[in-house]
Amino acid sequence: MADTYWGPDFDALRDTDPEIADVVLDELARLRGGLQLIASENLTSPAVLAVLGSALTNKYAEGYPGRRYYGGCGEVDRAEALGIERAKALFGAEHANLQPHSGAGANLAAYAALLMPGDTVLAMELPHGGHLTHGSKVNFSGKWFDTVGYPVRKDDELIDYDEVRDLALQHRPKMIICGATAYPRLIDFARFRAIADEVSAYLMVDAAHFIGLVAGGAIPSPVPHADVVCATTHKVLRGPRGGMILCREGLAQRIDKAVFPFTQGGPLMHAVAAKAVALKEAAQPAYADYARQVIANARALAAGLEGEGMRPVSGGTDTHLALIDLRALRITGREAEERCDAAGITLNKNAIPYDPEKPMTASGIRVGTPSVTTQGMKEPEMRRIAALIAAAVRGEPVAQQVRELTAAFPAYPSP
Repeated sequence: MADTYWGPDFDALRDTDPEIADVVLDELARLRGGLQLIASENLTSPAVLAVLGSALTNKYAEGYPGRRYYGGCGEVDRAEALGIERAKALFGAEHANLQPHSGAGANLAAYAALLMPGDTVLAMELPHGGHLTHGSKVNFSGKWFDTVGYPVRKDDELIDYDEVRDLALQHRPKMIICGATAYPRLIDFARFRAIADEVSAYLMVDAAHFIGLVAGGAIPSPVPHADVVCATTHKVLRGPRGGMILCREGLAQRIDKAVFPFTQGGPLMHAVAAKAVALKEAAQPAYADYARQVIANARALAAGLEGEGMRPVSGGTDTHLALIDLRALRITGREAEERCDAAGITLNKNAIPYDPEKPMTASGIRVGTPSVTTQGMKEPEMRRIAALIAAAVRGEPVAQQVRELTAAFPAYPSP
């Protein structure tokens, strides 16, 4: 029939390219047969997957709704406009841009909108939890800008806001960044706002990791305090891989121009539409329950690992992730990652503050609970997962136990 929906068709893929079809099936089997504990990963809904595999991928749409450089954009305009309004409503933002292809791309656009090459930026040091785009010398942020890093304290591994203020007064940055990839505690956005105001700096919040917790009302929002909030739409938010920027109305035009035409060409309209779907899902009451459970699970997992002799950095977590110091077990993060991977437990090695090891070896691991929470697991399962991780790290065979656990909470369960 003419009005029949034509979307993802696995039979067509299998007939055209059986090798890639096998990759898709094998990845699904990996997800279903193991524990996904990468803090920056999640399982999107079937609705999000459907949009990603739809005919929207065909449309070229340089520009913004109502202001495109190509014809035939009426339908994709509707999708992007819906997504923008949903983002603004969900986060209480004055302006939203859903076009960045990634979180790093969103950060690049923020730099481009607010700074000139050579300007000074104050951000969390990478070895202490910061992101590549916060000043790494191999990244645009470290090559094009004068970046100054703030550490966490040695005694409690928390941000020292007095030291941040001292560094800001000393270096007078044009922009201050708060947010991290491996910092398990809440960030005092109001305190950062006050420091930024004192030195007349922009405040950018990199909320890539925790924006989904904000969407669910599980942690405080940075939006009222920041000039610009950059985020990803995957991770806890459970949408497609991609980026998003929220900002004050006075910066809207600068942000939009920094995304297009300065850093990107045509947006990925299937991804933009999928972001709109995820934002609608995140506005539902069930998602708020999910966000709170993600944190409860992370705390239970951190406590369970502590009971197995693994020290949670900063003593625990307030978010979706925990950073675990393995030095008491005399094992490196890389070794732990490899042993867990062999058991069907996917997590990542990670440097800990003041780590004596090199980053590719690391003294710690990072664990996150977005995916297992999406699968329906709660605190009892987190305690079991902690025991499985500990056993895997010790070299014990636990792959069968992992498969038994995931079978009870399958990823993408069959109808």
